[in-house]
Amino acid sequence: MPSFKIDRTTEDIRRELSAILREVKDPRVKDCLLSLVRVEVTNDLSYCTVYVSTMEGMDRTKTAVQGLKSAAGFIRHELGKRLSLRHVPELLFKATDSIAYGAHISQLLHDLEPEQAGDEDAPSQEG
Repeated sequence: MPSFKIDRTTEDIRRELSAILREVKDPRVKDCLLSLVRVEVTNDLSYCTVYVSTMEGMDRTKTAVQGLKSAAGFIRHELGKRLSLRHVPELLFKATDSIAYGAHISQLLHDLEPEQAGDEDAPSQEG
């Protein structure tokens, strides 16, 4: 299967998963700000690995992943209804802390900003 078709299918799955996750009623999933970080589909479309993250930290993400694993049948069924795939891939959910890591890096960069801005705002002594 050509790579562009896999890429297009991966993006379609990611888009539909985003919509489906809003409909999941499991409290472990519903009560958190869940984000799909990355979706990887195997070449034969048999497995789909979904990397998820939350702003609340890694422990909360792991709890949400447990909820997603228990709702995997519902999610896969909904995915099959929304996409015209001959075979709907088996969903594997994995927790990642990339959102928290990105927020931490952003905070570090933000903390550096006032020091640099303070040096530029100082009035210069010109004659």
